[in-house]
Amino acid sequence: MIASSRDAVKVDAEAAELEKLGSKTLRITSDVQDRGSMEALSQAAAAEFGRIDVLVVTSGALQKGPTTEFSDADWHRVVDINLNGSFRANQIFGRHMIAQNGGSIINIASMTTFVSFNEVASYGASKAGVAGLTRQLACEWAKHNVRVNAIAPGVFRTPLNTKALDIPERAQAILGKTPMGRFGKVEELQGVALLLASGAGSFLTGQVIAVDGGFLAKGI
Repeated sequence: MIASSRDAVKVDAEAAELEKLGSKTLRITSDVQDRGSMEALSQAAAAEFGRIDVLVVTSGALQKGPTTEFSDADWHRVVDINLNGSFRANQIFGRHMIAQNGGSIINIASMTTFVSFNEVASYGASKAGVAGLTRQLACEWAKHNVRVNAIAPGVFRTPLNTKALDIPERAQAILGKTPMGRFGKVEELQGVALLLASGAGSFLTGQVIAVDGGFLAKGI
């Protein structure tokens, strides 16, 4: 198993944790905005392990602001990380999976894949695109025994959103629309990730699975 990101310190820390658990890993940084780094990561993984069975694409960027005041540069940055970055990772690692006739790709979508949140047009558009990309590749690559699915987390406290969730009125607005009445715990994403990564999900492809405490199900 390999945990890779732009941050070498985090990569090193995650590798150390994996090694403590007895897992073989590599210490390689990568950036979904840098095709060369993604290709280097895929080549190193294939060389070290012989094959690539699972890819989880977790990179993401969020920038809040009125759409009428959003610059082209800000729009392109968010879309490039969230949507174009997912495409690059899927394409590069998908080639290995197609060559070996099997694999599972798990993309990360969002609640904004399905519904709108206030003043996050670039994020919502990019995450809707991730769902479309997931379905397209699932159908195109099914003949190669490569499954492509996505997880759409509900509201989980992460470094990306913690400041927003610390605003009492925003937190209450979210919790009021979540039947389970709480934010998710990151470990609660593990079950669906394991399902999609393993043989237990062998007939699942092209799906965007919400893990949201009932958020999408709630009406009035």
